Amino acid sequence: MQLGITAFLTDRDMAPAALAAAVEELGFASFYLPEHTHLPVRADVPPALVEGVRLDDYRRGLDPLVSLSSAIAVTERIGLGTGVMLAAQHDPIALAKQIATLDHLSGGRFTLGIGFGWNRAEAEDHGVDFGRRHAIVREHLAAMVALWSEEQAEFHGEFVDLPPAWAWPKPVQQPRVRTLIGGGSGEKVLGAVVDYADGWMPIGGRGLAEAIPRLRRMAEAAGRDPGELSVIPFGTIGSEAKLTHLAGLGVGEVVLRLPAGSPTDMRRDLESMTPLLEFAATLETT
Repeated sequence: MQLGITAFLTDRDMAPAALAAAVEELGFASFYLPEHTHLPVRADVPPALVEGVRLDDYRRGLDPLVSLSSAIAVTERIGLGTGVMLAAQHDPIALAKQIATLDHLSGGRFTLGIGFGWNRAEAEDHGVDFGRRHAIVREHLAAMVALWSEEQAEFHGEFVDLPPAWAWPKPVQQPRVRTLIGGGSGEKVLGAVVDYADGWMPIGGRGLAEAIPRLRRMAEAAGRDPGELSVIPFGTIGSEAKLTHLAGLGVGEVVLRLPAGSPTDMRRDLESMTPLLEFAATLETT
């Protein structure tokens, strides 16, 4: 089993390049950063706080793609990704260019973790019809795949209309960069995983003993090989018991949540997780 790290970094925390370098140095496999463009000032839309995430993270969070570009320059081995990017809130042509550039410059190390979003006000500030965000994400990704994989890209849909166009660089990974859907175990999320992604990023990891077999059945019913779909519990608070349980469910990668803070505090907390690295290396997935 491999272990990755995610942290909700702000302008007051350890710099993403320094953290990525430490993640690689200590032997972790991947480094993921989340996205929220802003936090609308509305009492009726409080952020969904979880352990290790602060209210200020939603107000001051760094842009993940810009941050990961700095991490590329100081790492050689680890995977770099978003966990998760709110794809409905981006222009897909520009986003395709940014992601292709990151994958090109990193030598194919980029993973696109995408989500549908829970904050209605944030989405609406971007002009997104919140009730249609699932359809928008699906179409945005389809348009990006065309730009990544076709010599003369073309896409015509409800939300994106792209006449034939040239767009380079192409990502190293083809026909798309590794794409994971983040979210709960509802039918819409798992259906999206089966329909157009390479795997699922459940938050935390609860309920997977039921959800993973259900995802596999859905994949088989859709004519996909369930073995093609990764399940990567994300933002997990790790323990030997939890990792053992997940390995028994066939999980080969877990992304642990690291609390953000000063460089000294984050380095200390990251080092405290290294015994889990050694333990995870002994686990075989079934």
